Amino acid sequence: MGQPVLFELRDAIAFLTLNRPEAGNAIDEALARALLEAACHAAEDPAVRCVILRGEGRMFCAGGDVKALHAAGQDRPQLLRAILAHLHPAMLCLAQMDKPIVTAVNGPAAGAGVALAAVGDIVLASSDAHFTMAYSRIGLTPDAGCTWLLPRLIGLRRTQELALLNRRVSAAEAETIGLITRAVPPAKLGPSVAEMAGQLAESAAGALGATKKLLRLGQEHDLETVLKIESEYIAGQGGSAESDEGFAAFAERRHPNFRSASP
Repeated sequence: MGQPVLFELRDAIAFLTLNRPEAGNAIDEALARALLEAACHAAEDPAVRCVILRGEGRMFCAGGDVKALHAAGQDRPQLLRAILAHLHPAMLCLAQMDKPIVTAVNGPAAGAGVALAAVGDIVLASSDAHFTMAYSRIGLTPDAGCTWLLPRLIGLRRTQELALLNRRVSAAEAETIGLITRAVPPAKLGPSVAEMAGQLAESAAGALGATKKLLRLGQEHDLETVLKIESEYIAGQGGSAESDEGFAAFAERRHPNFRSASP
């Protein structure tokens, strides 16, 4: 049996691949631990400029490992805590890392798999993918940040419907309501993700990371506070090597080389 999460670095792009295809990439304790390690590695490695999160096989992620949780019986609470002790820090690392994340949703996503899809900055899904919360179907409540991520992306009312009724959402509808960025034909998912990640990897890494922070802060503070924070961030970035390169490229009518200028 291979590693539950694969990590590969190619041309400044880190590929994080959920690798339990025989189980629909369901999250057990080993996968949660491996995801945390891979996410931290990507966040901390200065060679990484963009992250692609994807699933191996037919599904993106089936959510928690229902078979293992069923087999645990009376020990189910302890098993859930053991899984979440790794999964929740992994979600926090993914959500807060400076590097942009492109999520490639190659197939169905359920439970925590919906949160893993939603945590990407850019989320591209195969047009035959679909999304289901599914928690209450087995008598559980949401985890992996679903109750924080989804209301911010699709609104509280839609989240209530999906969480309470477990209604399946197609990729087309997921695009319409803002759960994903775009649905693409299955054959175009890989090339579209590669193109998007390549574009992000060539961008100003420092500026992208600061922009991600600003977007998070914008959800937590009032406008007056955010305006002050924006002033500090843009002034600070204005003195960076990235800014020097960007303005020089503009004046010289050429494409900027941010790889040489980024921290």
